[in-house]
Amino acid sequence: MTDANSTAPAIAVEDLWQVFGENAAPALRDARAAGDDKAIAKELKDKTLIPAVRAANFEVKSGELFVIMGLSGSGKSTLIRCISRLIEPTAGSVRIDGEDILQASDKRLIDLRRQKLGMVFQHFGLFPHMTVANNVAFPLKMQGAGKAERRARALEVLELVGLKGREDTYPRNLSGGQRQRVGIARSLAVNPDIWFLDEPFSALDPLIRRQLQDEFLNIQATLKKSIVFITHDIQEALKLADRIAIMRDGEIVQIGTPEEIVLHPVDDYVAEFSKDVPKGRHACVESILMDGIPDNMPDDPGIKVGMTLDTALTKCMELYEPVPVRDAAGKVIGAVHPHELANALQAEET
Repeated sequence: MTDANSTAPAIAVEDLWQVFGENAAPALRDARAAGDDKAIAKELKDKTLIPAVRAANFEVKSGELFVIMGLSGSGKSTLIRCISRLIEPTAGSVRIDGEDILQASDKRLIDLRRQKLGMVFQHFGLFPHMTVANNVAFPLKMQGAGKAERRARALEVLELVGLKGREDTYPRNLSGGQRQRVGIARSLAVNPDIWFLDEPFSALDPLIRRQLQDEFLNIQATLKKSIVFITHDIQEALKLADRIAIMRDGEIVQIGTPEEIVLHPVDDYVAEFSKDVPKGRHACVESILMDGIPDNMPDDPGIKVGMTLDTALTKCMELYEPVPVRDAAGKVIGAVHPHELANALQAEET
């Protein structure tokens, strides 16, 4: 018999509110009985209450890297703390693999954090008196794992994050990027199903930050975790995300793939984030397919559905006739002309 929750999303957030201030819950109930979400927010503010998260609704699929971004004060860090129940939401539900964790007991919540949920924050929070290996192994110690098992797992994840050979070093002897790697390794030690990361790279120098982003993508390609990642950096979001949620004033204003966010922003606020992003890195070849499929296309440079304009152009820039576009199964579903591809890319970049 199939588990009823086997097809449930890794995370499902429904109508989630976080209101700060005295008597927030009854005030929210009264306000919601009287008006829509925008009217609710105004009424709460009139009562000197702060609606930090407003009616958030989204799902994170199993194995998906879901990025939440917005300006400072948009509510993104509050939202991730509500999802992980570091903050108690004022209203709504958060389901982890189908289980409403807002109804979980303290004991159950501790079990979830020890067994299923991993967390990494901007500030590393390492124990200065412990070696790198002991810092990484600490969550396993809390689970009751033996010393040899803890050590073996610590060495395993330290190698994964590029710190092999530094296991007996102390945090004070590491660079900022290396300390962040230790924090990532510690969160991975218990092999969580779901990973929460709140601006984990924002305090790092740009070069180190890019290197860690690349390593992070390699780790995700290997482990396929379900991830909620917070950032205020659009370039970071576009590089890492499967999907992006944009927040403003506590409200999610758009959810979409990087391509959708860049090419089809819902309003000027979203468009402002990506105004300096080269559009050709996100527009895909299927947006300029020719009408019909020519009979003779001798050249096949390997252009596939989902390939961006700039990547496709590098594959056929020396060609002068239409080239095929194939789907994931290798079937030809259309054709593009290299000349039109170059024109489209130029138009996107201007």
